[in-house]
Amino acid sequence: MTCKDCPPDSKRPTPFPGPRCATHHRIRAATVKAAAHARRLSQVYSITAEFYEALLALQGGTCAVCQRATGAKRRLAVDHDHNQARLDGHDPEKGCMSCVRGLLCKSCNRTLGFYRDDPEAFLRAANYLRNWPSRSV
Repeated sequence: MTCKDCPPDSKRPTPFPGPRCATHHRIRAATVKAAAHARRLSQVYSITAEFYEALLALQGGTCAVCQRATGAKRRLAVDHDHNQARLDGHDPEKGCMSCVRGLLCKSCNRTLGFYRDDPEAFLRAANYLRNWPSRSV
């Protein structure tokens, strides 16, 4: 069987459904994945894939907090303000374009959640790291 995306005279094997050769299978999988991500961004956060990419570029292609994660293996999460969503009358678990704060890696996004978006808690944590209590003993 020949690949449905290759020229008719191609002799490339078609081990993937479709039937497609390995190259066209990878291209198709990437296309489907990108479309699913764009659909989720639209449904959950009311933003476009272009807005996501622009925000990622604005952040230098990294997580807004740790600035290490690039989203190469796992896409960066859209961080949004749950309180702003409530004020705007939106579902706080979803959000809207005005609620979006930035893009974060999984670790940083979870850390914000654990600290319940409390800036004072982060200041205390920074102070703790600078001045260990055990140094005073």
